Amino acid sequence: MSKNIFKLIKSDLHAAKKRDPAARSYLEIILTYSGFHAILFHRVCHFLWKIKLKLLSRFIANVSRVFTSIEIHPAVIIDEGFFIDHGSGLVIGETSVIGKNVTIYQQATLGGLAPSINSDLQRNVKRHPTIGNNVIIGSGAQILGPIFIGNNSRIGTNAVVLKNVPESHTYVGIPARKVESPQQKESFEAYGVSEGKIDDPNKKSILAMFNELHLLNEKINLIESKISSVPFRNEKIQTDKKIKKNKNK
Repeated sequence: MSKNIFKLIKSDLHAAKKRDPAARSYLEIILTYSGFHAILFHRVCHFLWKIKLKLLSRFIANVSRVFTSIEIHPAVIIDEGFFIDHGSGLVIGETSVIGKNVTIYQQATLGGLAPSINSDLQRNVKRHPTIGNNVIIGSGAQILGPIFIGNNSRIGTNAVVLKNVPESHTYVGIPARKVESPQQKESFEAYGVSEGKIDDPNKKSILAMFNELHLLNEKINLIESKISSVPFRNEKIQTDKKIKKNKNK
């Protein structure tokens, strides 16, 4: 088996330790991370695929899918430093290509467009996405067709991407649209988008509502604290009947 495989696996292990704050040790990642297990299986499957042991490769890939709930076709080309966080429900199609230091979250799909239509014409042709270096793909994102996602780009949670994404941009929504300029920082952002980059009007409205509720809660707490500090006299409160009698007098 090629030494290059072990180099790739080592880089994947380092990526998981670096990008997941819950990872306390390399041993913990090796023993408990289904995302790392899926990548490990894939490295072996891809090697078998390249040496023409395709049926065996597909069989092992299916075993991996059963145990990890992550489906990666053996033909997928994945560069070093690949990290799958959580990962359940992730699907990566046959002709996908993934660059260096890519992070993908659960329920994402790198798929084709209408694969059930004219399937024979789609065999042995590029029909899945190519992902550049240092890309983050949020949970539930759908990247469909033979499109390209530029280096350092971010795909937000549940975005549906059908067109090329330029380098160093953030895309969110259905269909996905740009929300960040090319001058964005190349920092790691979990799930592909931060609160400050939300451009969806519905999300903005919900966020504004939560902020307003927070302010109201602070005001209520302030009023309660002031009321509790006011001294009360120990006097009997007049009832309606007593008030009426006093008026009649």
